[in-house]
Amino acid sequence: MFDSHCHLTDEKLTPDLEDVLARARAAGVTGMVTIASDVADAGAAHALARDHDGVWSTAGIHPHVAGSATPDALARVRTLVAQPDVVAIGETGLDYFYDNSPREVQRQLFAWHLELAATLGKPVVVHSRNADDDVIGLLRDAPGVRGVLHCFSGGAPLLDTALAAGWFVSFAGPVTFRRFEGAELLRSVPDDRLLIETDSPYLAPEPHRGRRNEPAYLPHTCAAVARWRNQDAAAIADLTERNARACYGL
Repeated sequence: MFDSHCHLTDEKLTPDLEDVLARARAAGVTGMVTIASDVADAGAAHALARDHDGVWSTAGIHPHVAGSATPDALARVRTLVAQPDVVAIGETGLDYFYDNSPREVQRQLFAWHLELAATLGKPVVVHSRNADDDVIGLLRDAPGVRGVLHCFSGGAPLLDTALAAGWFVSFAGPVTFRRFEGAELLRSVPDDRLLIETDSPYLAPEPHRGRRNEPAYLPHTCAAVARWRNQDAAAIADLTERNARACYGL
């Protein structure tokens, strides 16, 4: 299995990170991409990935902190993303649920990340919450750019737009919840575009819901995805690992 999206530099995971990584490997997780949320996090993620086999990093600025992104921060992100061992740009995107940054600033920063992806030819990791229409518009304005919609919770139009553009779609712990409402869309994702993730330390799956999440819990998400899609869990584990390596160029 491959955890396509986790936050190993989060303070909830760093105190016992080596144990976290050991438990992940014991659970059958062979690879992880640790996702950056801001420029400082991108530097920390890069250093962590260099020190641990089977871990790769990204660089980008999350929409929650888009309002505080400075020119110097953008320059640093650009420098980090150009490193060959930084495998993707992000996490970027739009979040109109929390609205922690002005929406126009979020859109401008998302467009900047997409332009950077077009220049460097690297995939983009996209966070989208309650912002389907604007994400669709920005993706359509960036033809040729590829990436992943992480922890997908959007509607059919966003899913169709992403798949038509060759993007991957990732699902996380909510697929294990009793009230998961996205089963039909989950089943509509082609095998070769499907990813799984933990988004740890957030969104712990059942039976760990409400507690700290970690990559070792990925098998719960994998099993739930398999049940919803009427497929074998081992097959889901294998195909999503292949997809993650293809997405990130590994």
